[in-house]
Amino acid sequence: MYVRPKSYLLFLAGGTAAVALIIIIVAIVVVMRAKNARRKRYSTDENIEAAIMLKRYSYENVKNMTNSFAHVLGKGGFGTVYKGKLPDAGGRDIALKILDDSKGNGDDFINELASMSRASHVNIVSLFGFCYEGSRRAIIYEFMPNGSLDKFISENMSTKMDWKALYNIAVGVARGLEYLHNSCVSKIVHFDIKPQNILMDGDLCPKISDFGLAKLCKNKESIVSLLDARGTIGYIAPEVFSKNFGEASHKSDVYSYGMVVLEMIGAKNKRRAETSRSNPSSMNFPEWIYDDLERKETIRLVGDHIMEEEEEKIVKKMALVGLWCIQTNPTDRPPIRKVIGMLEGSLEALQVPPKPLFDSHLVAAWETIKDSKDTSSISTQSLLERKTLRAGQDTLIVSREEV
Repeated sequence: MYVRPKSYLLFLAGGTAAVALIIIIVAIVVVMRAKNARRKRYSTDENIEAAIMLKRYSYENVKNMTNSFAHVLGKGGFGTVYKGKLPDAGGRDIALKILDDSKGNGDDFINELASMSRASHVNIVSLFGFCYEGSRRAIIYEFMPNGSLDKFISENMSTKMDWKALYNIAVGVARGLEYLHNSCVSKIVHFDIKPQNILMDGDLCPKISDFGLAKLCKNKESIVSLLDARGTIGYIAPEVFSKNFGEASHKSDVYSYGMVVLEMIGAKNKRRAETSRSNPSSMNFPEWIYDDLERKETIRLVGDHIMEEEEEKIVKKMALVGLWCIQTNPTDRPPIRKVIGMLEGSLEALQVPPKPLFDSHLVAAWETIKDSKDTSSISTQSLLERKTLRAGQDTLIVSREEV
């Protein structure tokens, strides 16, 4: 009878144990991955619970509310907005935003729900509900019959502008921001204030919308930590690009607001022919306003329409407030509460602010997008995909450093 050597038996036993160990390790990895996936799903559901006071609709409900997505209101960087009706007796008109499932892992969706569900103000868009079924995500909010501010501006620039209405819109937006910065349950920095994100109801009451890039604040100073720049180029504050300019905070919204106000009075779209011909990169539009104010030629900001004295005062006041808001150093900008006081106070009390030392990188960014129709929001991922913006010999580098 043949007896196997003891060494062979030990080898066989050892090999069997090794195989068993590998199987156990694989099993542990599979179980841990499954647990992590469940934990991630649970975490997502926990975040969704931040908006539990809102009604949750199924995707089938969403299709019915929009008549199978028949009426498109607009498209943005994070999805498409459709018109619809709530499935109740009143059949209230709604706007329903379907988020693009290719944009991240749903963090922007959860962020917008969490931010907007905490906000309740006449100048903030009201949220009615949401849909969350895997990659199918939708936000349901009130319908604004007068569309966005950029549409209102473009439609009225060719005619006699109602400056009183425009002034009231500017004040309303400032009040909405003041609520977000100081009075909301959780203080919020919006980070994407621009005309496309300001909607108007039937009475031209402005309402701030699109909170996909907003950040909740946990301190009095509203200073927030960002991994990457966020917002829309042309409205982003310098400190959001680089911490060399200061800390990102509620003052970053003030900067964006100032740019919006200057655009409202036509400054952003006005180009002096002589400047364009001589050196198109030598001056950006805020500097044109300083020159016009120094020459007391405020009328040049708004085209060829003749204004009454009261209208000219409104335009000059908005110009001065806009210039104070876009100071390069965040500490030089007024808080939004003071901005409201400046708008509602007398023109005589306003001084011309110091002319900012425009950084060449910022000028390069402005010049790059001055004639561009691309106004989509830049989130972390899309900004990293567009690391350089070239204007002449200037290049703006956006890094992943924490700002």
